[in-house]
Amino acid sequence: MSERVKLSAKLRTSDFGSAGSRRLVRAGYIPAVIYGGKSEPIHVAVVAKEFLMKMHTFTGTTIIELDVDGTVHHVFVKTFQENLLKGIVQHIDFFQVTAGEKLRANVLVELEGTPVGCRNGGVLEQVIAELDIECLPKDLPEAIKVDVSKLDIGDVLRVGQIAVPAGVKVHTPEDATVATLKLVKEEAPAEAAPAADEAAPAAESTETK
Repeated sequence: MSERVKLSAKLRTSDFGSAGSRRLVRAGYIPAVIYGGKSEPIHVAVVAKEFLMKMHTFTGTTIIELDVDGTVHHVFVKTFQENLLKGIVQHIDFFQVTAGEKLRANVLVELEGTPVGCRNGGVLEQVIAELDIECLPKDLPEAIKVDVSKLDIGDVLRVGQIAVPAGVKVHTPEDATVATLKLVKEEAPAEAAPAADEAAPAAESTETK
C-alpha cells in the first residue's frame, strides 16, 4: 500500500475566478478542487510551502491525508498545473478515495535487475511506463516492480506475465508489451577516403613536339 502524506488546507467558499486564484497564490496558498466520493466537488486552498516541500516525495497513487479545517479527506493528486518559470504550482485536482470502494488509477512500472542479455550487447527498452489498475484504496501500490534480470536478447515482457499484488486488477491488455531486449548492431567502419596524392593519376601530356 502507498505511504500516506499529510497536507493542510482551508475551505474556499468565495473569491473564485482567475483574480481570486492569483490572490490566493500571493498569500501562500494553492487553489485546489477535491473530486470523487458522493459529494459535490469541494474547493479548497492548500498551504503552498507544505505542498512544494513534499510534492517530490509522492507519486500519483500516494494517498494523502488532506486536513481541511479539521476534516481529513483521503485523496491522491490527479493533476496539477505548475509554472516552472515562477517555481509555483497554480492549481491542484485531488481525487477523493473512500474505504471499501474500489478506485481506478495508473500506477508506475519499475523495472529491476540487469538482464542477462545486456552482457551480450543487448539493450533493455521499456515500452510501457504505467499500468491501468483497479483496487481498494488499502491495496493501492506505490509502483509495480518487475524483475527483468532473466531477459535475454530477443525476449519480450508482456503485461500478462507481470505478477501484481493481491487485490489488484489490471485493465491494460495482457498482450501489451512492457519491455523488450534488443541486440544493438555495430555499424561497419566507414572506408577511409583515398589520400590526396592517390586521388587520380596525372593526366597524360598532349603537347606536340
